Amino acid sequence: MVLCVIGDVSFLHDTNGLAILNQRMQRKPMTILVVNNHGGAIFSLLPMAKRTTRRVLDQYFYTSHNVSIGKLCLAHGAEAMSVYPIKRITKSCSIKHLEVRTKIELQDALFTSQQENRDCVIEVDSCIDSNAIFHRFMLRKFACQAADHALNMLSKFSIPDFFVHGSFLCKIHSMEYSLYRIPLCAPPTSASVNSKTTTFYKDGFILILSLEGGYVGFGEIAPLEIHEEDMLDVEEQLRFLHHVIKGAKISFYLPLLNGSFSSWIWSCLGIPGCGLEMAILNAIAAQEGLSLLNILHPQKVDEEISERSKRVQICALLDSNGSPLEVAYLAKTLVEEGFTAIKIKVARRADPIEDAAVIQEIRKMVGQKIELRADANRNWTYEQAIQFGSQVKNCDLKYIEEPVKEEDDIIKFFEETGLPVALDETIGKIRETPLQNLSKFSHSGIVAIIIKPSVVGGFENAALIAQWAQQQGKIAIVSAAFESGLSLSAYIQLSCYFELQSAKICKLMNKQLVPSVAHGLGTYRWLKEDVTFKPLSINRNQYSGFIEASVVDSDQILEKCHINQDTIIRDFSVEQVYSYQLTLDSDGFSCLLNVHEIGASIEDDVVVFLHGFLGTGGDWIAIMKAISGSARCISIDLPGHGGSRIQNRYGKEDVLEPKLSIEAVADVLYKLIHFITPGKVTLVGYSMGARIALFMALTSSFTDKVKGAVIISGSPGLKNDVARKIRMVKDDSRSHSLINHGLRIFLDTWYSGELWKSLRGHPQFNQIVTSRLQHKDVRSLARILSDLSIGRQRPLWEHLKHCSTPLLLIVGEKDLKFKSIAQEMRDEICRGMNNRVDSRKDICKIVEIPNCGHAAHLENPLPVIRAVRRFFTGLENI
Repeated sequence: MVLCVIGDVSFLHDTNGLAILNQRMQRKPMTILVVNNHGGAIFSLLPMAKRTTRRVLDQYFYTSHNVSIGKLCLAHGAEAMSVYPIKRITKSCSIKHLEVRTKIELQDALFTSQQENRDCVIEVDSCIDSNAIFHRFMLRKFACQAADHALNMLSKFSIPDFFVHGSFLCKIHSMEYSLYRIPLCAPPTSASVNSKTTTFYKDGFILILSLEGGYVGFGEIAPLEIHEEDMLDVEEQLRFLHHVIKGAKISFYLPLLNGSFSSWIWSCLGIPGCGLEMAILNAIAAQEGLSLLNILHPQKVDEEISERSKRVQICALLDSNGSPLEVAYLAKTLVEEGFTAIKIKVARRADPIEDAAVIQEIRKMVGQKIELRADANRNWTYEQAIQFGSQVKNCDLKYIEEPVKEEDDIIKFFEETGLPVALDETIGKIRETPLQNLSKFSHSGIVAIIIKPSVVGGFENAALIAQWAQQQGKIAIVSAAFESGLSLSAYIQLSCYFELQSAKICKLMNKQLVPSVAHGLGTYRWLKEDVTFKPLSINRNQYSGFIEASVVDSDQILEKCHINQDTIIRDFSVEQVYSYQLTLDSDGFSCLLNVHEIGASIEDDVVVFLHGFLGTGGDWIAIMKAISGSARCISIDLPGHGGSRIQNRYGKEDVLEPKLSIEAVADVLYKLIHFITPGKVTLVGYSMGARIALFMALTSSFTDKVKGAVIISGSPGLKNDVARKIRMVKDDSRSHSLINHGLRIFLDTWYSGELWKSLRGHPQFNQIVTSRLQHKDVRSLARILSDLSIGRQRPLWEHLKHCSTPLLLIVGEKDLKFKSIAQEMRDEICRGMNNRVDSRKDICKIVEIPNCGHAAHLENPLPVIRAVRRFFTGLENI
C-alpha cells in the first residue's frame, strides 16, 4: 500500500490528481489521508493568533473553506453511499471516500483501505482550533520532557563547579595511548585467512585520558581490516590529538549525544571528529562517581522497564564453515549454552543454494523458538541474493543483513522475496550528517539497523542512528567489531541505554513496550586473553536461562580498569621538537633560517615542510608530530617569516637589496637539504611554499635532492603576461600597504578575501590570525610579498609536460579555483607522459580534502596527514 498524508489546503490545490487515480495503470493501491482542518492551521500556533481578530485570521491567514472532500471525490467518478450517521462512505469501483472523526474510526478506515485492493481517500474531519490545542499540548509536553532531561543531567554533576566554570565541567590534562595485541581463539569473521595460519591476534590502541582533577577514562580504537583507516592512520591521529588536546575544556553537554560531541570536537580541537568519545565519557563518569549508563541516561526509569537497566541479552555469532549438518550442530550447542538468538554468516560459498541449505538445517536442529539472523556482508549480486531468499522463505529468518552488493537493490530484494532486511555496512558509510542520509532507508522492509560504534563514527553517531531507527519502528542493535573487553563493557552500557531509549519512545508514542533486543556482542567468545585483568562476565542468567551481560559488571570493568601489561606491545613516548638556526649563503645575501625538527633519523624518509605567506614553520608542528613515527620531519621559517632573517654578506640586515626570487629561496633550501641529509627529501608545501616546492621538483638543478613533492593549494604560475603584470602591481601595492598601515590592518584586509571564506568559518580562525601577528619584521614580510609575487614567477606549465618527480596535489573541497588548477596541472602532466616512453604513468595524483577550503592543512588536518604519509611511504612503488 502507498500512503500519502496531506493537509486539506494542499489537497485542494491538487485535486486534479484524483483524475490520475481513475486511470487504468499497473500500480499499487493508494490511500490518501487528508487532515481536514477546513483551512490552514499553521498560523494558529504563532503568537499573532492571540492578538488578531478571528475575522482577519479567517480571511487572510487561515484560508478557511467549506469545500466538501467527499463531493470532490464524487465529481471524479465516485458514487456516494451512506453507511451510518457518523461515518460516510463514497463508493465506486475505483475510489473510495471515508470520513472519520475519532481515533477508532480512523483505525477502522485504515484497516479497510488495507483489505481492499483499491484507491481510498480518508478524510479526518477536524478544525483549526482543535488542531492548535492539540499541538500546543504536545509541544508543551515535549518541552517539559526536554527540560527534565537537561535538569536530570545537570543534577548528576557537581553544582559548585557548574557555577564557577559556566558550561564547562573540567579540563583535559593529558592523553596517552598504548598499542596492544591479544590472542584470539579463531580468525575474525571479517578477515580473509590463509589456510596455513594457526594463530590469530587482534591489535588495537588503549587510550588513557586524564582530567586535571586526576580522574582517568579509558577508551579503545581497534580498526577492522575492512575499515577505511588502518592502524598506522589511527596512530597518526592519536599523535596529532596528543599535541592539540591538552587543556581542552570538557562541556557538561557532551553526554547528551545530540550533536554536543561533534560540536565540541570541532570548536575545541578544530577537527571534524575522532575516536575520543569512549575515553571522555568514562573520564566524566569517573569524576562524577557515576556509571557510563548514568551519564548517558540520568533519568529514573519506571519499574516496568527497570529490568532493562540490569542485563543485556547477547546474540551469538556463528561462521558457516563446514557442512550444513556440522554448522547446525554448532548452532544447537549455542542454544544449549543459553543463546536465544544466533547470527549466521552466509555468502561464504560459491553457490547461494548451499548457504540456504545451512540455514534450513539449523532451523530444523534448533526449532522455531530461536531467533535466526543471517549476514551476507554485501557479498551477493542481486540474482544470487534472490536465489538464497527463495530457498529460506519458510525458515522464519528475523532478517538478513546486507544481502546485496548494490545499495539500490536492497528494497528491490525485500519486495521480491519478502525477507526482512537489516543494514550494517551501508550505515557505516554515512558518518557525516547521518540523519539526513538515513531518510532513504525508512522503508518498512528494512527492519533493523546494526550499529558498530567504531565504524559509524563513535557513540554520538551511534545514538543518533539508534534514535532514528527506534522512531521509525526499527530495531537498533549494537554490534562489536572484535574489540577487547574494554570496548565490549562500554557497548553493554550503550546497549542498555538504547533499550531504555526504546522504552521511552514507546511510552511517548503510546505504543506497547517492545521486547528487549539481543545485541551483537557475541564476539567476546573469540577472546583468548583480554586487555583488562578482570574478565568480562557474560554468562547464563540463572533466572531466565539466557546468555546475558551484566550492566553492573561492565561498569566495574570501566570504573576500576587495570590494564593487563602482558598484552601491551609498546606505550606512547612523547617526542620533543628540536629547534635550531642555520645561516646559509646565496647570491648576494645570506639567510639565518629557523628550523624545527622531530622524528627518528630515518634517512630514507625525510620530509621538509614549507609554509605559506604569513605562516611559520610552527604551522606544521601538529602534523609533523603525527607522522614523526614514520619519517624525520623538518619545517622551516621561510626567509622573512618567524625567526628567520635576511642578511647581507656582512651580517647586517638588508631590507631592500638584493632582490629575492623563487629561484633564490629554492637555492637556500637546496643547501639546507644538503646540510640535513645526504639523500633525497619529500617536500610538502602550502600556497607560497607549494610554489617553491613545485619549482624545485620541476627544475633539473634541484631534482637530485627531491624524491617527491606534495603541493597543497599550489599553482605553477600565471600563463598570461597581462595577468602577471596585473598581479605584480597588486602585490606591490599590498606590500606598500603592509609597511604603511601595519600588520593588523593588513591581516584584516588579507583574510577578508573570497579565498579565505572557509577558513573564516573555522573555530580556530582567530587563533590563526593571532599567530600571524607575532611577526616582528614587517618590512621583510612586505619584501617577500613583492619579490615572491606569483606575478614575478616564471610560469611552470611547460615544465609539467617533462615532470619526472612524483607529485601529490592536495586541494580543499570548497576551494574551486585551486581544484581547477590542480586538474589542469594533472592533465598537462598526462599529456607530457603520453608523448614520451615512461613506465611511471601514475606520477601525479589529486587528493580532495573534504569540508575545507584553501588552507586544507589547517582546516581539516587529519585527512592531509593520511594523504602525505601514504604518499611518501609509497614513493618506492611509483
